[in-house]
Amino acid sequence: MRTLFAVVRTKGPAWDHSKPLRAQDGWAEHADFMDGLAACGFVILGGPLGGSDDVLLAISAASEEEVSATLARDPWSQTEMLTTSSVRPWNILLEAKPR
Repeated sequence: MRTLFAVVRTKGPAWDHSKPLRAQDGWAEHADFMDGLAACGFVILGGPLGGSDDVLLAISAASEEEVSATLARDPWSQTEMLTTSSVRPWNILLEAKPR
């Protein structure tokens, strides 16, 4: 059974705060990896949280261990561009119907 997880990732020690997102080292490899996770339905939603060093991801996975193991393969995890701050199961109680 798959569960939805709310995952917070944070800019790591290798992040260059003088450069925009898409100019960071390894951007293309990271973007390709994340696009693949979205294409297969692992990442449902994701993006930076305004005014912070954090990124929020909604992830569909079987377990917290699957989330952690999968994100560990991200090139930006391996180079410490991003670190995973939290992985928490998300019990959705409210959802809008499409208009």
